[in-house]
Amino acid sequence: MTDENGDGDGDSVGDTGLPASIEAAWGLRERPTKGRKPGLTLKRIVDTAVTVATTEGLPAVSMGRIAKKLGVSPMSLYRYVAAKDELYVLMQEAIIGDPPAPPAPGTDWRTAMAEWAWAMRRIFYENLWALRIPVSSPPATPRMVAWWESGLVALEGTRLDWGEKLSVILMVNGYVRHEATLMADLAAAVTASGRPADVVLAGYGRTIQKLADPARYPSVAEMLASGVMEIPDEPESPDHEFTFGLERVLDGIEVLVRERGGDSGVGGADTA
Repeated sequence: MTDENGDGDGDSVGDTGLPASIEAAWGLRERPTKGRKPGLTLKRIVDTAVTVATTEGLPAVSMGRIAKKLGVSPMSLYRYVAAKDELYVLMQEAIIGDPPAPPAPGTDWRTAMAEWAWAMRRIFYENLWALRIPVSSPPATPRMVAWWESGLVALEGTRLDWGEKLSVILMVNGYVRHEATLMADLAAAVTASGRPADVVLAGYGRTIQKLADPARYPSVAEMLASGVMEIPDEPESPDHEFTFGLERVLDGIEVLVRERGGDSGVGGADTA
């Protein structure tokens, strides 16, 4: 079986249909010994790629760049990971961490799903580069499947069918990714401007007021006249927008849960 370094060859084997590097993440690979550069492991490759992404951004990650950082030839990396897309998956697996602990008996599904969403948001905010990784397949690595499991457990007792539960998880995950991406992009734009966020926001409002004809955009004009664009977030609630959006997403799910006659608690324990 694979050791803790998770070494593997570049070709898929066995009945999983997964690349060898992903099989290694599941512990389904023997450690290769022949023709390998001493000290080079899949874990070192992935850790180095994560460091590059963290310091320079995801576009800086390439097989050539990682090979140079490790002091090996690019061809040496392909013995462990066959393509950059595979490397992306392993990088995400490395930083995603474990999902929240199982909810205590009687925990309502909204609380459990909210904790799941907040935990995922923290991961993304700590690793903004991971938001740029294309989503090209369902979860296929141990930690990603663990998050999937955690989301399903949070929905126990709702009486939603499996397809509905998967749709709920996709929707909540999509909201978290969208909010984190939007906030990260806005923060980057503010940083690039060299001005405080409230100054940038107020300046935008004044510009639109000058450009937007009230006769053509009456609702926008009324909104701007209210001064809402000049009111910064309260210091004690920097996550107001995320909280507001998440609660509305959960409100919509709750309508479906009630239609199905689901319990309010996890695992069928009604706490209402």
